[in-house]
Amino acid sequence: MSPQQEKLATSTDLDLTDHACDTLSRTSNSTDKHANRKNSSKDLKNQLANGKDAKDMDFDDLLPYVGEFGLYQKILFVMMIPFASFVAWVYFSQIFLTLVPEGHWCWVPELENLTAEERIAIAIPFEGEGYSKCIMYDTNYTEILSNGIKVSNSTWSTKKCQHGWEFNYTDIPYSTIATELEWVCDDSALPNTAQSIFFVGAIFGGLIFGWIADRFGRVPALVGANITGFLSGIATVFARNFWEFSVCRFFFGFAFDNCFTMMYILVLEYVGPKWRTFVANMSIAIFFTFASCILPWIAYFLANWRLTCLATSVPLILAVISPWLIPESARWLVSQGKIDKAIGILRKFERINGTKVPDEIYKQFQETCAKIRKEEEADKSYSVLDLFKSPRLRKITILFIVIWMAISLVFDGHVRNVDNLGLNVFITFTVAAATELPADTFLTLVLDRWGRRWLACGSMVISGIFSIWACAISNNIYSATLAICGRFWVNISYNIGLQYAAEVLPTVVRAQGVALIHIMGYVASILAPFVVYLNIISSILPLLLLGIFGIIGGLLTLFLPETLDKDLPQTLEDGENFGLNQKMWDVPCFSKKLQDKEPPAPEIFRSFGRSSARISMRASLRGEVMRSNLIHRSSMKSQKNTSPTVEMAKL
Repeated sequence: MSPQQEKLATSTDLDLTDHACDTLSRTSNSTDKHANRKNSSKDLKNQLANGKDAKDMDFDDLLPYVGEFGLYQKILFVMMIPFASFVAWVYFSQIFLTLVPEGHWCWVPELENLTAEERIAIAIPFEGEGYSKCIMYDTNYTEILSNGIKVSNSTWSTKKCQHGWEFNYTDIPYSTIATELEWVCDDSALPNTAQSIFFVGAIFGGLIFGWIADRFGRVPALVGANITGFLSGIATVFARNFWEFSVCRFFFGFAFDNCFTMMYILVLEYVGPKWRTFVANMSIAIFFTFASCILPWIAYFLANWRLTCLATSVPLILAVISPWLIPESARWLVSQGKIDKAIGILRKFERINGTKVPDEIYKQFQETCAKIRKEEEADKSYSVLDLFKSPRLRKITILFIVIWMAISLVFDGHVRNVDNLGLNVFITFTVAAATELPADTFLTLVLDRWGRRWLACGSMVISGIFSIWACAISNNIYSATLAICGRFWVNISYNIGLQYAAEVLPTVVRAQGVALIHIMGYVASILAPFVVYLNIISSILPLLLLGIFGIIGGLLTLFLPETLDKDLPQTLEDGENFGLNQKMWDVPCFSKKLQDKEPPAPEIFRSFGRSSARISMRASLRGEVMRSNLIHRSSMKSQKNTSPTVEMAKL
């Protein structure tokens, strides 16, 4: 994806997001917490009847009573379709607004009555593998025509194009803003510059809408991001020069990720842990991928860049009806102290799902929320700077920044490079975008078996090898196939990277650290269009550099600690010591030792609980922690000693 891809965490002083992450990480070590959900209501009633203290009731404990994937959650899952489409179109649409046909040459007014072939034969020098795109012969064409000359003479002097260009619209059957404003030759870098400006806007948009989400709620941020995309997308249609276009794309970048992320988070929050993997991955693999694959054909059949811009921008206005269809984040409401309002939303889930939650469950949930708020008020605030105060944690943080920058650069570079592969850009883009589906499916199957470190390393290195291999092939079809294989493997790396840092960085600075890392990824994305632009120097340079960056980034992941089946760090001290006993060549699927023998039934539950909770954590982290306000962020301190799941993990 992508894209894809950076998510939001709350930044209020009384924030429960990290508590949710802590709960999930504690749950990942639980032997049978989720397996025994069906009996939890009966056990709770027995505890209350006997006058015993029941365990804390966090949000994930409450969901099974409401319904983990009932009718309402399924409705919300389907409602992700438009928003997943929006983010795909916001991310990729500029490619098809700024395409420049490979065939273009200087326009010579004196030759307008001749055919295109005759104009080229007389006015355009032949250089290298084809006719020049930026040079014309400096001669008197009126005199040449009067003398009956139909072919140029290579001894004639040359000069730069004087009267603009003409374009061959055979492969790209419409005029784009780049062809209308003639962003070619000396101005050929302008489309890439505009794309980089888009990513600068994405950084500002992430911070602004992150703050709005923290201050006013997820739904207002969702509406605001989409409305900003709608207005700036419409304004793009009226752009008459590069700077007007760039300003519009800057504000259009505000919508990137945010137009989908808020919805992504909301749905994940209301889905039970067992279903988060399905929702998190399938919403990307199916909805995002489908929207990406149809985008080229929207542009192709509309055959007008302004209509394409309208078609991919106007639908964003549908977000204005979100407040009437989409519930506000209950977790956010709880973090704001609006517990009764959160319970009111959950009661709506009850009605639609046909479930009934006992009053004592809600009472216990309220008491737990009040307890957490009280503990948070006494908690110490941490900043992202704490990640750089101890040597090992500093090294890990810097490694993550460099690796994520490499992943972002390679991923976006492959996305932008489809126009340089020498084939039909519409077909090539569709095939490349479709790799998201098998990549997500493959990752879901193997990530919790093979671990993060070696899979991240292997996928990045293989992507790099395919990219470099594609440089050595002269046949366009074979070269494009290898480049698409490189795109497939970097898709896997990208999705691993979305969660890896969130698992390694300690809880107290997790959201801030992940936000910093992903903002640096945006910086790398700003550079990606210029890596692709190196195609004007040599056609092999873009893929060669993407391959080198991929291999380097992949090898660097071997210096990170593995997180599979590990208790995740919660304090800064935990983060400093995390993975100290691991060796670089340890491979989880080969080095796992047999666990202590347990009775057959608990062992089944243990295996299921650990696997599903780990995957659930991946989905939750991917939706909860990938974008946050970097400034004024207070993270919750470890609740490790307060959760009964810790004792259960030791069983």
